[in-house]
Amino acid sequence: MFHSALSALTFSAGEFLTITESRGVSGAWSWVFTGGEQVWSAGFYRLLGLVPNATKASYDLLLSLVHPDDRHRLPTRADVREGQVPRETIVRVIRPNGTQRTLSLTMEARFSSEGRPVAVSGTALDVSDRELLAQARHKARRRRAALYLTEHIASFWMGLDRVRELPFEMAQVHGLPFEEICNDPFLMIVPEERAAFRAKAEEHIERQTLYQGTTHERLANRELKHFRILTLPIWDPDGTYLGRCGFKYPVAAGLLLPAPLRAGLEQSVTGHHLRAARAMLDWSMMDLAQASGLSHSTVRRLEDDSEHRGSRSRLNAIEALRRAGVRFVAMDDGTLAVAKA
Repeated sequence: MFHSALSALTFSAGEFLTITESRGVSGAWSWVFTGGEQVWSAGFYRLLGLVPNATKASYDLLLSLVHPDDRHRLPTRADVREGQVPRETIVRVIRPNGTQRTLSLTMEARFSSEGRPVAVSGTALDVSDRELLAQARHKARRRRAALYLTEHIASFWMGLDRVRELPFEMAQVHGLPFEEICNDPFLMIVPEERAAFRAKAEEHIERQTLYQGTTHERLANRELKHFRILTLPIWDPDGTYLGRCGFKYPVAAGLLLPAPLRAGLEQSVTGHHLRAARAMLDWSMMDLAQASGLSHSTVRRLEDDSEHRGSRSRLNAIEALRRAGVRFVAMDDGTLAVAKA
């Protein structure tokens, strides 16, 4: 009986292909040279923007739908018949309705016992979202590079292993080896301020608390710049500590904290900050609970610091206080101040 139940839960390759193709992300095709038969699965038709089986499958049709700049990535019709196909390639396809998708195509040639090519088969996977994400990341890296080169503004990250992810352009701006900056970013600070800033920053890293301070740094052109540096501990929604993120900019710029880092700042809001904010608004715990959609007991746990730092409830409470005009501001002495707009 156990074997019968297990068999009922297994999938054949064809069933698996049907499931994945029904989601519109994959397809398969084949070309048997003897007789010239070409077969496309329904999913392959849909990936190309065609109605399944309404058009005769043809390698020439596939080539015609590939973006002109990508056609060189596919073998010619003659190369396919010779069995000369790439194992995998990525091409853009322009569908008949004008939309564009990016496909990862795999190909495999089959040969007779005499070594003669007899068929080619392949699969296709829609990787458009992955390609768009890669492009977005590339653009973000370029913007990040330009921002430090021109304005000396940077965001950065430090993982649990203490390895820091910094813009490569810091090495160019400060005239220091990039590897040394990643291992010890305090090298950018002028020697007379370095030890004190390092000690304070390391203290807050160990305590997993917010820290903000100002430093003077020498650029490669010998110019002396006054920077403000803010670093924040980050937790996931379950309260697991993930590392630190940071923001660095010239003091004279007077920038507002970017939205992604503001979430880290709000995770550093503790119970006494919430109590101070309520006092400014003359709110009771129940007032804050009603404004934030939380229970009275949840607000009490937040103010007793018994809720973990990544709690969504904390962010809900802070958002309610912000709507009422309260602001949480990082100070240069490393404290978090509460203000009313």
